[in-house]
Amino acid sequence: MGTQMGSMIQVREDLTRKAGDTVVFPTVRRLVGAGVTGNTVLEGNEEILNARSLNLVVSAFRHAVAVSDWDEQKSVIDLREAAREALMVWELEKMRNDIITSLGAITADGNVQVSYTAATAGQRNTWLVNNADRVLFGNSKVNAVSGVFATALTTIDNTADKLTAAVVTLAKRIARTASPRIRPISVNDDEEWFVMFVPSLPFRDLMQDPVIINALQYAWDRGRDNPLFTAGDIMYNGVIIREVPELPVVPDVGAGGTVDTAASFLCGAQALGVAWAQRMKSTTNTRDYNYMHGVGIQEMRGIGKLRFGTDPTVDTTKPVDAGIVTVWTAAEPDA
Repeated sequence: MGTQMGSMIQVREDLTRKAGDTVVFPTVRRLVGAGVTGNTVLEGNEEILNARSLNLVVSAFRHAVAVSDWDEQKSVIDLREAAREALMVWELEKMRNDIITSLGAITADGNVQVSYTAATAGQRNTWLVNNADRVLFGNSKVNAVSGVFATALTTIDNTADKLTAAVVTLAKRIARTASPRIRPISVNDDEEWFVMFVPSLPFRDLMQDPVIINALQYAWDRGRDNPLFTAGDIMYNGVIIREVPELPVVPDVGAGGTVDTAASFLCGAQALGVAWAQRMKSTTNTRDYNYMHGVGIQEMRGIGKLRFGTDPTVDTTKPVDAGIVTVWTAAEPDA
């Protein structure tokens, strides 16, 4: 996370200093003009700055735990402190789940953004058409040409369309050639990386790919820190690949209606936005003649996929995912 437009998850905290429920996320697309040379007059030959914006709505959420005097008397630990720790874990898990939902969110025309499971067939088709140059089904770009989401999923089988090093490389190439392009994350001003979040079953298939095994055996540091032993992140061809067990599997939508599939997400700059109006804070409550003691948590924020329109005059028309290539592959369960 970071506050700059070059961050993978861009954070804005405008509403911590003013009232409101909406935060604006801007982006400026790269310049494509040729400029001028020599004594050519620059005035009148300027390029219009291609600036876009997205409104992300903030909402409040809370949770609490109640502890009685009798519970505290019986317990050998400080229950109120334990409640605070449990609530912090709950908040972190909620943020993780909100991020996962946003990665797979379907966005149709306008400002509509819904979870994958809540999206209609029409919304999924519209999203696919809008994002045709930043989505991959299986091992080939042609699998998405139908423009029908359900049909594209049926092209995925459990032989040729598993997650492999070749699929990761193709996804990176798609990010590089998309228009508008998906910008990599710059590290130390001289390294460019993408980050790919992968469900457990496709990650299993990737770890079984001979190309990845050879890369880890011969190009990675030897010893106990090698991902062959630690099952940690894989770095391959400028992509950091991270397993996320909570990413979902969609059963029986692949080839023949029998192959399970799952989406992985190759992320660059401005993949997601997080808008905070109020950071997490602890609250307390006492009732029933000081017998019941409540410990609560509250936060005001919004999380969403950053997407910007491609129409030259109406920014909310045909929005595309600003920083994500969505990769659907087979995700069959272990035998």
